[in-house]
Amino acid sequence: MARLQIRNLEKTYANAFKAVHGINLDVNDGEFMVLVGPSGCAKSTTLRMIAGLESISGGDVVIGDRVVNRLQPGERGIAMVFQNYALYPHMKVRKNLSFGLRLQGAPKAEIARKTAEVARILEIEELLDRLPKQLSGGQAQRVALGRALIKQPKVFLFDEPLSNLDAKLRASMRVRITDLHKRLKAEGMSSTVVYVTHDQTEAMTMGDRICVMKDGHIMQVADPKTLYDRPENAFVAGFIGSPEMNLVNGRQTGNQFVIGGQNLTLPDELMARMTAGQADTVTLGIRPQHFRLGADQGLQAQLVGAEFMGHEVVLHLDVSGARMVAVIAAADYAGMDRGAPVMLSLEHGCAHVFDQHGRNISLPRIH
Repeated sequence: MARLQIRNLEKTYANAFKAVHGINLDVNDGEFMVLVGPSGCAKSTTLRMIAGLESISGGDVVIGDRVVNRLQPGERGIAMVFQNYALYPHMKVRKNLSFGLRLQGAPKAEIARKTAEVARILEIEELLDRLPKQLSGGQAQRVALGRALIKQPKVFLFDEPLSNLDAKLRASMRVRITDLHKRLKAEGMSSTVVYVTHDQTEAMTMGDRICVMKDGHIMQVADPKTLYDRPENAFVAGFIGSPEMNLVNGRQTGNQFVIGGQNLTLPDELMARMTAGQADTVTLGIRPQHFRLGADQGLQAQLVGAEFMGHEVVLHLDVSGARMVAVIAAADYAGMDRGAPVMLSLEHGCAHVFDQHGRNISLPRIH
């Protein structure tokens, strides 16, 4: 295992476009770190700079106790799993797995032992004599994992490895990869992981910690629960969570928050922080799961549409011209026509308020 450190990392292209803006990130020994963000946020560029596949314009990448900026990918002690698997089509699975060891000139007995061990761990023993074209997407992805695992690297790098799989298989592979990580860690083997995805569900279910990126900047690094409960800014609040957080503009009047002419009473401590932050015009953030129906006091809304999801119903609502979403239990949904009135109340203590710069002023600052 090895610690990975990114120090003031920058990437500027020949056309002067700056893709990565001096980011800093520490990944601990044995940690599963996920880089997540929308397309174009430079998460894959960052991963490729760690791997040595992309040149570094400034800053350092440190693996273990070595600055690896000038080292070739094969000298960095990393193994990478790609989106398209990158298997050699003319080689059977056995040779795909052992290719790196054979290049290194490892003894035949060692190659055979490690190949068998990796095949057992990933449950692909019956695939060893097949060609890649004879594999399903999930099988091919496990072979790609095995080819990385057999190298026993200091750091595993994953570049959106599940994006080509269907939804059911993605869910299955998420469990396989996280289970593999825990098993390797328990056995004292290489298990430091940097995993890139644009899918926040993958990030939330797989990562020990998550690094949320936007436009080449790091917006927040935290464990999944902290990101969900205590987002430091409006971008993280809106990106993490499904359905996404409702973000509506409004203003403070006394102890009321005004949305389109309607007053919503917020907790005293929240109003005090808004006053301390000297923010009259702010953005209110409410997760769809934190609305309740049928209150005598609250926000009046009109139903725009409803999505029945089995155990819950997603309500799309119009609140004085602002579109909002509420998630309620299916048992609480009696069926409503489009345009029906809906009264919403807020679960106590669950609102977030963001100032004009997008900073969360509803909670003490997180350091």
